[in-house]
Amino acid sequence: MIYIVEDDANIRELVIYTLQSTGFDAKGFESGADMFAQMKDGEKPELILLDIMLPGEDGISILKKIRRNVDTKSVPVIMMTAKGAEYDKVLGLDSGADDYVTKPFGMMELVSRIKAVLRRSGTGQEECLEIGNLCIQIAKHKVSVDQEEVDLTYKEFKLLCMLVESKGNVLTRDQLLTNIWGYDFDGETRTVDVHIRTLRQKLKSAGKLIETVRGIGYRVGGN
Repeated sequence: MIYIVEDDANIRELVIYTLQSTGFDAKGFESGADMFAQMKDGEKPELILLDIMLPGEDGISILKKIRRNVDTKSVPVIMMTAKGAEYDKVLGLDSGADDYVTKPFGMMELVSRIKAVLRRSGTGQEECLEIGNLCIQIAKHKVSVDQEEVDLTYKEFKLLCMLVESKGNVLTRDQLLTNIWGYDFDGETRTVDVHIRTLRQKLKSAGKLIETVRGIGYRVGGN
């Protein structure tokens, strides 16, 4: 099930029609409040299409609520925006969006983006990454050390997954920024360092698995 949060009824209905015509189940909502009310009934979407410019609560605020909620924090989100400003794209990605599309967009392009995000998110899979005393359950968005669950933010989780998936290889700060934050963050590579430091602290004994390669970046399992 894909949720579409869009206040323009014409766009909302067109997206729903397109998704249903291409094999997806879809539901539309005029506001974030309507969507959250539906979720209270126990239904969890596979992906959410979320407009940034909404009456009342805007899309960025709704996205932050999705990422804070333990039941929805791993649900992929694609932002829809009529704005062309780079700032809005950056803000959405930095708040936890998986991708964005700028209006007006082609319906087939949107379907292609949705399929790509669903593939990347591992929806429906029970893949588990293990190294030492660290276990990462991709689909469930869970991390444990010595079988004790560790609470990570969305960015910390993606950062850890990327490092473990690239086991033995050094990832530069720029690579991590581009792949996790979704854009080039020139002059602010300290963002990665801050997240790595916090991640190591949260992982406790498993934190030592993340090695610093001086002047380049980080890796897991370099020995």
